[in-house]
Amino acid sequence: MKVKNRYIIAMIVIAVVLLWEQTKPAPNIWIRVIGVILFFYGMMRLSAKTPSKNEENEE
Repeated sequence: MKVKNRYIIAMIVIAVVLLWEQTKPAPNIWIRVIGVILFFYGMMRLSAKTPSKNEENEE
């Protein structure tokens, strides 16, 4: 499995956990904070692999 696929799966799992946590009567703030930090870190890692629109193709 490629690293990119692992990050995508991890982001989906984190998003599901965060949404599930919101449905509780008293959501745990620490789970939400850590989940958001992990989600943003994972998105940063995924977007770092995406090429910029401004890059010129050297073909």
